[in-house]
Amino acid sequence: MSRLTSAFWVQAYLTRLRLANIPAYVTAHGDDTAGAVLVKLATLDGRARAFQRSFDLMTGARAWITLADGAEAEVDSAIARQKGYDPDLWVIEVEDRAGRSLLDEPGLSD
Repeated sequence: MSRLTSAFWVQAYLTRLRLANIPAYVTAHGDDTAGAVLVKLATLDGRARAFQRSFDLMTGARAWITLADGAEAEVDSAIARQKGYDPDLWVIEVEDRAGRSLLDEPGLSD
């Protein structure tokens, strides 16, 4: 089974968010083919959470796990460190007071 390119996945994710009336922005454009993707969820109250995809070696499942959670400035620092390690990294910023990222919906972990 072939994997989706990063650019295709990001565009599909942004479309899902737009259809749910959830604002989202690409704040770092990574490698179109194989760049990793981080999602920052800002709840617009000074707090945020960053998610990264993880791969479970025991089951082969992919899941979104929390990379950082707390004050938005601290989450931004964690994301900046990740960008320092990986110049091909995509960062998507989602803004939703209710804390919706849609990452738990079917198809987004595959």
